[in-house]
Amino acid sequence: MLALENAILEKGTVLPGGVLKVNSFLNHQIDTGLMIEIGKEFAHRFKDCGITKVITIESSGIAPSFFAAHELHAPLIFARKKKSLTLQDNLYTSSVFSFTKQETSEITVAKEFLHKDDTVLIIDDFLANGQAALGLIDVAKQAGATIAGIGIVIEKSFQPGREKLESAGYRVESLARIKRLDNESVTFLQKDAIHS
Repeated sequence: MLALENAILEKGTVLPGGVLKVNSFLNHQIDTGLMIEIGKEFAHRFKDCGITKVITIESSGIAPSFFAAHELHAPLIFARKKKSLTLQDNLYTSSVFSFTKQETSEITVAKEFLHKDDTVLIIDDFLANGQAALGLIDVAKQAGATIAGIGIVIEKSFQPGREKLESAGYRVESLARIKRLDNESVTFLQKDAIHS
């Protein structure tokens, strides 16, 4: 997706340790026009899958998931990382390790929102080691829901996430696939666009 790749090249910052900072349009400040286009692209790729729910993890997955859910005419569920007073019982839970934050969170989804007759599209902002997607897969499986696929905004193709998910039999659709992050530059997998 060219608009997304251009945003990464123009506004993203490569940090040490294989971290891509995209706070200016995805993870802190939201480029709503770009999110609308991302949502349309996910909806186009999964339009024939009978999606009844879109699911993500708070908070960075919410913006792209919202627009995808809107285009698919499906509710959006976001798994919470912290329990609240209103979410205590009847929950699906899973543990997720965050590569960027180097911490494990227990994610929760209320059982009333996810059922065995649902067909789910999982969306996340990044795919690195696949832990967030695997946590959401676990939650969907606990509900007995069908998983149509996993939509990823930015994939770090040099990390094992895609391989884990595909080897487990899941369809993965990534809008930007990064081959390398080094020397403060981004190299995309498909067309080797380089930014210094």
